Amino acid sequence: MSVADACLGARPTLVRVSRAAAPKGGSVNSRTPLITAFNPKKTGGGGGAARLFRVHTANARARATNVTPGATASSNPPAGSEQSSDPDLDVHKQHASRSRWPQERRINLAARNLRALLLEPGIIQTPCAHDALSASLIEKAGFSAGFMSGFCVSAARLAMPDAGLISYGEMEDVGRHICEAVSPGFPFIGDADDGYGNAMNAKRTVRGYALAGFAGLLMEDQVAPKACGHTRNRRVLPRADAVARVKAACDERDEGRGGDLVIFARSDARSAESLEEALWRVQAFADAGADALFIDALRSREEMEAFCKVAPGVPKMANMLEGGGSTPICTPKELEDMGFKVVAYPLSLLACTVRAMENTLREIRDDGYPDENTMPSFEELKNTVGFPEYYVDEARYDTTHNAHVPRIPRE
Repeated sequence: MSVADACLGARPTLVRVSRAAAPKGGSVNSRTPLITAFNPKKTGGGGGAARLFRVHTANARARATNVTPGATASSNPPAGSEQSSDPDLDVHKQHASRSRWPQERRINLAARNLRALLLEPGIIQTPCAHDALSASLIEKAGFSAGFMSGFCVSAARLAMPDAGLISYGEMEDVGRHICEAVSPGFPFIGDADDGYGNAMNAKRTVRGYALAGFAGLLMEDQVAPKACGHTRNRRVLPRADAVARVKAACDERDEGRGGDLVIFARSDARSAESLEEALWRVQAFADAGADALFIDALRSREEMEAFCKVAPGVPKMANMLEGGGSTPICTPKELEDMGFKVVAYPLSLLACTVRAMENTLREIRDDGYPDENTMPSFEELKNTVGFPEYYVDEARYDTTHNAHVPRIPRE
């Protein structure tokens, strides 16, 4: 397709790819979303914050369909349109109507589950993973969602600081392995740093993270090279560029073939400029369509409470940086009372892993052998990485009929 054709609104010719096999007990066709595997706990209708979030979501949906906020979808429907009984599928159709790939646009089950969690009462705790194994352990521990930390991925993959040295391709690759290591639909939020460039790069990042399997991403307003939020030498984009980056991410969420993705918009202006500037920016990010908001390195409970008063109804995220960050450490209940909906624990798993490896290496060097009391047994380690399930699956293809299938322990 030529550039001239694109300017005239022509759509590229696409080859439809057959969908994956249906889960047991169900059928799948081109119009049926996959709603299986991980399912967030269903509770009641939620309190005032949940209702306010629904208003924010309705306004975002209205923007996607050029409907006046507050008007019902049936008050002035497009000609020939029909509304289904599934509101999530309706949103998918509305977004697809704006897309250049209306039929090929995928349904993101993980994003759908994360949106359901955001509407439920209570705060969502998201420990941070740095690889597939840590992500798998987060789900096995019973958490309802997880987060991929850029600081931790940069440390684990490159042994380098979180200072803009890791690339989009490396982050997307780790993210894909993380999403493959958890159950289909388990919500993981990916750190997308500064979007890895300008607004057009931000759109590509949203598309890539959605196709990798993420439920959402966190994107900040720093200039390149970015830096960890609790370190020095941070600078932020001019206001207009920062808002344009968020707007581009939201447009890709609504229009791109990658499907839905929950957009967490982050500002680092508290440390780079002032609290007032950071509050202005997150309000502008909400107006641009962001699904959730985050200000990094807030310095007091009063600042945290001031943040939660901005853009009522839009979920707020807190970051409990372990071991000496700028933000006061609060309990989940305290954070929820302030108005936060999501809390991340960015360094817990990586920091414990580093300390355990240091201690074990010291024992091997000094004593000749590590203390086994601090280690899982070999059988426990094999269970953790999935050997029993592997053996069961392997036995299906054994041609000698002599395969040994171990009994998988049930929790």
